[in-house]
Amino acid sequence: MLRKLLYLLVLASWTSFAQQPAPSSFIRDNYQKYEYQIPARDGTRLFTVVYVPKDASETNRYPFLMQRTCYSVAPYGPDNYAQRLGPSPTLMRDKYIFVYQDVRGRYMSEGTWTNMTPNLPDPQPTATASRKKGKATAAVSMAGAPDESSDTYDTIEWLLKNVKFHNGRVGQWGISYPGFYTVAGAIDAHPALKASSPQAPVGDFFFDDFHHNGAFIQAYIWTYPVFGIQHPKPTTENWFAPAMIEPETKDGYQWQYDLGPLKNANKFYQDNFFWKETVEHPNYDEFWQKRSIIPHLKNVKHAVMTVGGWFDAEDLYGPLTIYKTLEKNNPGTYNTLVMGPFGHGRWSAETGHTLHSNVYFGDSIATFYQRNIEARFFNHFLKGPGDGKTGLPEAYLFDTGRKEWKTFDKWPAAATQNQTYFLTANGQLTQQSGNGTAFSEFISDPMKPVPYTEDLSTTETFTPFNYMSEDQRFAGRRPDVLVFQTEPLTEDVTLGGEITAKLKVSTTGTDADWVVKLIDVYPPDEPNHAYMPNKNIILSNYQQMVRSEAMRGRFRNSFEKPEPFVPNQVTDVTFRLQDVLHTFKKGHRIMVQVQSTWFPLIDRNPQKYVDNIFKADAADFQKATHRVYGNSAIEVQVLK
Repeated sequence: MLRKLLYLLVLASWTSFAQQPAPSSFIRDNYQKYEYQIPARDGTRLFTVVYVPKDASETNRYPFLMQRTCYSVAPYGPDNYAQRLGPSPTLMRDKYIFVYQDVRGRYMSEGTWTNMTPNLPDPQPTATASRKKGKATAAVSMAGAPDESSDTYDTIEWLLKNVKFHNGRVGQWGISYPGFYTVAGAIDAHPALKASSPQAPVGDFFFDDFHHNGAFIQAYIWTYPVFGIQHPKPTTENWFAPAMIEPETKDGYQWQYDLGPLKNANKFYQDNFFWKETVEHPNYDEFWQKRSIIPHLKNVKHAVMTVGGWFDAEDLYGPLTIYKTLEKNNPGTYNTLVMGPFGHGRWSAETGHTLHSNVYFGDSIATFYQRNIEARFFNHFLKGPGDGKTGLPEAYLFDTGRKEWKTFDKWPAAATQNQTYFLTANGQLTQQSGNGTAFSEFISDPMKPVPYTEDLSTTETFTPFNYMSEDQRFAGRRPDVLVFQTEPLTEDVTLGGEITAKLKVSTTGTDADWVVKLIDVYPPDEPNHAYMPNKNIILSNYQQMVRSEAMRGRFRNSFEKPEPFVPNQVTDVTFRLQDVLHTFKKGHRIMVQVQSTWFPLIDRNPQKYVDNIFKADAADFQKATHRVYGNSAIEVQVLK
């Protein structure tokens, strides 16, 4: 029961990310709440809550600011008011017509729920809201195949016609899964949609959330009831709660280990459609490809501000890839990027002292973002001139080493130089190429996997959080983790931009995962800061993880067509880590760690090639000796 209550609290936080609670009296005194069932073009009714400022009138009109979510728009009932409205307290007090909608198939909305609803090419034309294909016949032909873009379009059209005292402008925002709905709504958008802010948006479930480069994020195994059970009818209740796993231990590592091969999870999820889809589609086939929103980011004409956190354990691929793809495909569109020193969605909640894991970044950073970036964006395009002259830069990014905001005219920045660090066989990280015949090696044993965290209190949470900047000494001291580091730096080095791992490896097995971690090693005289959350940690020689990524080796040449390794054959494994903006200060070291297990963040690779790891037997798991050759490299961009 306690676990289920924790799940529900997390779900609630995913909906609004718990901005500082405003007194409910403020909302009751200043807003009137309405509830509607808005019909989509196929007749499905979407439950929608609208909060209208009480001082709205013919002469005092407000724009709409909308969030569409799969996590419930509770509290339900016209007399039950939310504790907060909008993305931040600033915008709530600025006053908008706030709109919240349960997406189809979720909570009080009708219809069938689909994970990452596939986008249909320009599905918007209807008889009542025609566009470039604006014929009634088009509406008939598409009536049975809506998507999130068309649901957004139809909702906006209805709001414009049925809610009084608006100014004709609509904005949309959402964090995490609602960030996906924000992106989807920006495609083939309604003309009244003027500003979208996808925040920590999901871009592609094969690279975000449930997989990283094809490696399954086993830490997400707890979440499947939320995403893989259809609701029988519209409801205000969490219908999936009875299907949640209730482990007897609080040690998530041990529970996942004792679970054994992933096929043993079938006993918990026999009726879970999303689990079955995951199991049956281990490769990047059409099922996953059509759920990616990335290929559809074209012909976006309104303003977009994509927001993310450098330490987002769930959706880091999404915001960076969405921003870059929009920039490439939509020249001339107002398109900006914001990245702060936050975990998943944490920019919407002011904590005073801003920390991630044990690292302190400063005070009131979320409030700075809310007031000086987010509010300026929405106020300009929804209340102001809307001409794009916001005074905001193309990219507003936080340097997580210097611990300060930086602005850029483009991202990746123009003033960078590509630099290569080699992983030499003697453990040095150097700009001099290593010997292609020399190597470092380790035995990888899936029965003794490397933990991804020391913080066992987080291994049963809904999703992982703190590991993205956690101290890596516990891992680097294991024999199955390779460590490469520079000498203490004689000057500051700022890595700003893209990172590519170019490994040359071999294995005695026929499959292997490769995990690369970029780490900032603090000097021995580094003092603790005043807000250390873990009193057992010291910052002297702290190994702060700055960026990390996993690559399932079978996908090294193609995510659609996996292939085994040839035992003992030197093989290229090249993959991207996500972008970074981090200054390694003078006296610090740059470190790279390489390993092959990262449990239970990612599932264990049997290291014997099997067609589908989700169906592997215990006998398929075997030890293997892995080698990383001295001409392996990490390519980075250095800001000058």
